[in-house]
Amino acid sequence: MFNKLSLKIGLLFFIFILIIESFLFFILYTNLVNERIEEVMNNLLARGNMHSAVLEDNFDSPTLEHVGLMESASDFAVIITDETGNIIINSDPVEQEMKDAIEHTDYNDMPTEGEIVENRWNKKKYIVADSPITINGKHQGHVFMFAPTNNVKKIVDHLSDQFLVIGMITILLTIITIFILSRFITLPVIKIKEATEQLSKGKNKVELNTERKDELGELSNSITKLSQDLERLRNDRNEFLASISHELRTPLTYIKGYADIISRPDITREEKEEFIIIIREETEQLNVLIKNLFELAKMDKNNFVIHPEKVLLEELLYSLADRIRPAYAEKNITLSVSCPKDIIAFVDSERIQQVLLNILDNARKHSFEGGYVSLEVYETNQVTNIIITDDGEGIPKEDLPKIFDRLYRVEKSRSRKSGGAGLGLAIVKEIIESHGGSVEVLSELGKGTSVTISLRRGNKDE
Repeated sequence: MFNKLSLKIGLLFFIFILIIESFLFFILYTNLVNERIEEVMNNLLARGNMHSAVLEDNFDSPTLEHVGLMESASDFAVIITDETGNIIINSDPVEQEMKDAIEHTDYNDMPTEGEIVENRWNKKKYIVADSPITINGKHQGHVFMFAPTNNVKKIVDHLSDQFLVIGMITILLTIITIFILSRFITLPVIKIKEATEQLSKGKNKVELNTERKDELGELSNSITKLSQDLERLRNDRNEFLASISHELRTPLTYIKGYADIISRPDITREEKEEFIIIIREETEQLNVLIKNLFELAKMDKNNFVIHPEKVLLEELLYSLADRIRPAYAEKNITLSVSCPKDIIAFVDSERIQQVLLNILDNARKHSFEGGYVSLEVYETNQVTNIIITDDGEGIPKEDLPKIFDRLYRVEKSRSRKSGGAGLGLAIVKEIIESHGGSVEVLSELGKGTSVTISLRRGNKDE
């Protein structure tokens, strides 16, 4: 139970909010109590000053008796003394605490507007105010007002009871609020946990609330995207395995079939040689396919290493063109190379040749008889661009985004006449990106294709 996230969050919130509320309640309670006590003291002193003002005008027995009679009917007590502290009149019986307050008063330092001489309401029975009587500048006596502290204590106790009730209600509401908030916070987390458990069990399609704009919404979006990616990867894996099975089965079927044929005793020597050539071609086809698969496996494991060096592009491209021209000549295709003499690239020469041979071979296969293929190079401030353009068949618009996918072929029939297993462009993309560059293909069906390879300019030091 105590391992539940909602409980931990709730307890944490409750402790912090309880501390904050207790601190705020203490400050509020203290201020209210002090204000009420201050109000009682101010009223007491004002009442004494009022009697003092009356006695300053008429300091005689009737007035003294009137003041005493007035306070005897109130909750307060009054004692009027002469200038030396002798009691002249009192409204209530004089208690020892009243005498102590009168005797300990410093009459010489008493201000004319009076003051509170005893304010310890929580320890004493009375709060005491002293208002001096001054007639014609001469000190004539004092009006001592006594307010029972029981009234003050009742006020404080009443406030305490109110604060206790309000505090209990506040704590209850806090617990309810925290429970709702913690559930609101943890419920998406629980759903996310359940979704990840489904992913671990192979159920890649999960649905989460992705409309939230907070961190939980971002996490839900990420997990939803992850589930979609896993689903796509599973489909791609199944398609990849099916494609690989097909690509491996085809040459193996040819090899086995022709091997069985040449083992027959009635076959002629010419037929045997022809079938051996076919077996050799299929074996080579199978070897190339397996080699490409190994290349992709190394790329996936990050074991694919390039060895960049300074390469003069003009020499590399013209050497490459000489190697591929005989194949182009068979279809009477013109290959044009244009590259400035001073362009130096920091690349892996062997890998770049692999890339260019793959693209140029694709251009040859998909160009018409008597077609034209150009290879151009130019530089900008940031990149070196290698552009290979043909005027051949072109690529349908819907196929362009997928041509770099593994085993994807525009030729849906998988005709061996068109060649390739759909791995060449995937390897091209990986090699170029390993160099920190990019490759882009533009094409229009029936009008040709343009492949742009962009490599960052620079050298080893940079």
